[in-house]
Amino acid sequence: MNNLSFGGASGIMVLVAYAVMMLVIGYFAGRKQPNVRQSVRSYYLAGQGLGFVALFFTLYATQYSGNSVVGYAPEAYRSGFVWWQSVPFMTAAIAAYLLFAPRLYVIAKRESFVTPTDWVRYRFRSTPVNLLVAALMLWGLSNYLLEQLVAMGQGISGLTGDTVPYQIGVVAFVLVMLVYSWMGGMRAVALTDVMQGIALLVGVVVLLAGALYLAGGDLGDVTRYLIANEPDKVQVPVTTDSVDWLSMIIMIGLGAAVYPHAIQRIYAARDERTLKRSLAIMAWMPLVTTGVVFLVGIIGLRLFPGLSTDASEQLVGVIANEVAGINLFFYATMILLFGGVIAAIVSTADSALLSFSSIVSRDLYARHISPRASEARQVLVGKIAGVVAIAILLVVAWNPPATLYNIFVLKFELIVQLAPVFMLGLYWNRLSAAPVFWGMLAGALVAGGMTVAGVDDLYGVPGGLVGLALNVVICVVGSLLAPDSTRTPEPPRTRRAETEVSSAAS
Repeated sequence: MNNLSFGGASGIMVLVAYAVMMLVIGYFAGRKQPNVRQSVRSYYLAGQGLGFVALFFTLYATQYSGNSVVGYAPEAYRSGFVWWQSVPFMTAAIAAYLLFAPRLYVIAKRESFVTPTDWVRYRFRSTPVNLLVAALMLWGLSNYLLEQLVAMGQGISGLTGDTVPYQIGVVAFVLVMLVYSWMGGMRAVALTDVMQGIALLVGVVVLLAGALYLAGGDLGDVTRYLIANEPDKVQVPVTTDSVDWLSMIIMIGLGAAVYPHAIQRIYAARDERTLKRSLAIMAWMPLVTTGVVFLVGIIGLRLFPGLSTDASEQLVGVIANEVAGINLFFYATMILLFGGVIAAIVSTADSALLSFSSIVSRDLYARHISPRASEARQVLVGKIAGVVAIAILLVVAWNPPATLYNIFVLKFELIVQLAPVFMLGLYWNRLSAAPVFWGMLAGALVAGGMTVAGVDDLYGVPGGLVGLALNVVICVVGSLLAPDSTRTPEPPRTRRAETEVSSAAS
């Protein structure tokens, strides 16, 4: 670990090169949208004109970020083969998208939605439901941003051999992120996602090849080593672990699909065909991303046995540096990965920040504080809110409170409570506002209460899924027993439109 291939001037040069590319992309993205500072639709949704390539990569960046590269390999290192669950729960997220995304897109296009809660306001016409949904989304996005800031610092520190300290790396790239996202909005974010996505895909595949080469070229030998030296990492899971596996697949599959920034990407698609094509390709990405990162973590057990929890958090950086020392080809591709990992983390953070800003500016400021505010002022308020949020989260990220995986799971405990609002709300007309409000609130309190009490699960079922089960029961039973009499009847035009949506979805 002392003879690092990256470090010093070379590591800093790579970081600077990627930072400059992101700033240039942001500049030209802004130049192509003269009204990006005056229009919420241009700033937050790229004018609803994202084509196939940009939409695919921005969806890819939303699902795969710092946690899926920097965080997932260490979790595989600590957990062993049981962490293969990371592949099916990413696949489950795509299945959940397909349940509601095309149908939601048709309505969003027709009704000109901008923020995720625009659907909630349109469907339930309830201020308490809107505010609770906004609060849960802001919590999830804040947690997601914190995760990316921690990943950013650990990635830069690990991949440069501590040449660039954790805190300095975080601050520097946060400033880069704020500048280019301010200049180009969603379009700048989507175009940087294309750059980092290509770098990440190529880099992780070559990282696996290099790690396997360092381990002797035989994955079977790695497994035999684990059987002999760390049998607990390859044994058949006990029943509780199996229940936990299935529960996590369900919870993360549903939760990832209702990320606020993922929903806004549904809105931003150029047309329904573009959205469906992007999701079809996304269905293959768990195998070539999460699956590859899982194998890297398993090989890390052979290459660097006995790492502590804190040391294992920098596993990807350590392996990347070793792989870079093999030959010139691996060195060049690890440079690609090196920048791609950092760019992936930054691009994911800016997506969450953009969504956070839109909810504050549109759903809180414009709806409840200053209803007459111009769109230009709404954009400005959103930018300021984003800076304030980042400043607060930087204080927390300075001394990260848990491993990346623990932060990752914590946000799903609450964000998954939004699933009935979108999935049941799109298909079941009888779902009512009052049961939805009390179901979400009860689910969030149960999930949060279990977390605060230190209860990770109930017989292997995580708190978020326990809360979701209660949430769904309240939504369904409450809507059947007491239909919402306060909901404003929809005009005939909207009912006919809903019939058209049903036909389009089928």
